[in-house]
Amino acid sequence: MSIMEHRTHKHHRTHINSDVIFELTIPYITNSHDRQSISLVCKRWYELDSLTRKHITIALCYSTTPEQLHRRFPYLESLKLKGKPRAAMYNLIPEDWGGFVKPWVQEIARSFRCLKVVHFRRMIVTDEDLMVLGSGRGGGLQVLKLDKCSGFSTDGLLHISRSCRNLKTLFFEECQVTENDGEWLHELALNNTVLETLNFYMTDITKASFEDLALIARRCKSLTSVKISECDNLDIVGFFRDAKALQEFGGSWFQDTPEHYGIVVYPPRLCGLSLNYMGTYEVPIVFPAASRLKKLDLLYALLTTEDHCLLLQRCPNLEVLEARNVIGDRGMEVLANSCKKLKRLRIERGADELEMEFEEGVVSQRGLTAIAQGCLELEYIAVYVTDITNAALECLGLHLKNLQDFRMVLLDREEVITDLPLDNGVRTLLKCCDLRRFALYLRPGGLTDVGLTYIGQYSQNIRWMLLGYVGESDKGLLGFSKGCPSLQKLEVRGCCFSEHALASAVLQLRSLRYLWVQGYRGSSTGFDFLTMARPFWKIEIIPSRKVSVGEDKEVEHPAHVLAYYSLTESRTDFPESVIPLRYQLKGI
Repeated sequence: MSIMEHRTHKHHRTHINSDVIFELTIPYITNSHDRQSISLVCKRWYELDSLTRKHITIALCYSTTPEQLHRRFPYLESLKLKGKPRAAMYNLIPEDWGGFVKPWVQEIARSFRCLKVVHFRRMIVTDEDLMVLGSGRGGGLQVLKLDKCSGFSTDGLLHISRSCRNLKTLFFEECQVTENDGEWLHELALNNTVLETLNFYMTDITKASFEDLALIARRCKSLTSVKISECDNLDIVGFFRDAKALQEFGGSWFQDTPEHYGIVVYPPRLCGLSLNYMGTYEVPIVFPAASRLKKLDLLYALLTTEDHCLLLQRCPNLEVLEARNVIGDRGMEVLANSCKKLKRLRIERGADELEMEFEEGVVSQRGLTAIAQGCLELEYIAVYVTDITNAALECLGLHLKNLQDFRMVLLDREEVITDLPLDNGVRTLLKCCDLRRFALYLRPGGLTDVGLTYIGQYSQNIRWMLLGYVGESDKGLLGFSKGCPSLQKLEVRGCCFSEHALASAVLQLRSLRYLWVQGYRGSSTGFDFLTMARPFWKIEIIPSRKVSVGEDKEVEHPAHVLAYYSLTESRTDFPESVIPLRYQLKGI
């Protein structure tokens, strides 16, 4: 063999070996962004990704079709599909906007023969859809999650309970469900022995039988997480006794006097609790289990700042906390001193009347600084604050090296904020933390154009961003758009930017796949958004409208624009409240 032939043979053998090695390796690569990069290398790797991809998340149901998805990934085992924009959770999107699951369910039942996990979020799901899904996937379906969905009843759940006997997870938290009866839970108890997670938390389900719940606990030995609609703890004593593997529970309350709850004994492995309507006198009931708690949800508890302090100082192993800002700066300091393993912290806004009742119940730079110095393992923080300083934001950036998701809303309770604008604090936070998600909702004067430019400059890896009341002019937005190389989803609210500036920013943000804006300076013609028009880019306008917020009270919602990347033709289910921009142009 000549030297040239030897080199050619060696190169060919190396090429074959590398392909074989990669084919064996690719099933272990699960990160979606890594997968996407791999599929662009060559045709063979594209095919391997297609054949071996097990999970996909589709951030907007109109960005592709079910048929396209099946052609691209025929052997999917897990699908997460999102419908209405995130703003729908705050009643900012018209109820009839869209997000119907019907075409997806039909294709799942017909073609996705390997699918085991289905997760629909903010979508319209009917009983017929659930029947088609149950009949089509039946025993193959292991996980069904309906997250903040609407349109179905307990009749649809009954069909799922009868058809899908291998379900390990049935989840419909915060769904709008029409309750006809409790037969669905009875059938689930009779037909299922492998259930691990059952969640109908924050729904209007009231006819579920506690006996059926206890039967599920006895039959399903691997049951680890149960979150239900509201009931008294005294009604589920038997369930707690039988659910020996239970690790997470939520939904019960304390309606009787504390001395009656001595018979309530939490399962020995329980380490996650959601405590509804628990008040000062009931807090000691939880103390015996507090030391082993890793997850605690106090969003719907009726606790004072002092109650939070007494409970949290007994939770040294806490990793996840959700509470309202009645926790106060003092509660945040106790959390920082006592819960060194904390990884996720969410502090929501409390009712205004409670804030006035508990004057301590506000969170400011004092509480955030304590968290930054005491909870060094924190990865996620979402917080409503009444006051904030640059120094506090800088402290967060300098101390929290694991932080990947930061969200802050500055409330309008105080007329004067100690230290605005927050340009320097935001710059340090972004420079020092390798964030992936970032939300900053301020008030006029909270961030200058320079600060907005800093956000673009130092957001190298951020993929999702929400900005509210930031910047001073179009100049700040255009400076912002020169950065953010990884940004895929951008939501903007209450800012001063013009249609033309928003469209120009979209063209600068090369990775952007989704834009939602509420409140902007409209052009004289209303069509300056066309500057961002390009192939596969859909633009929808929701005109300003009046929305009822209570009896005889309406508020004006400013106009919205929603733009997104889509591989499909424009959708055909537009309601009257949504104007597809390109269709409007045809009539001009």
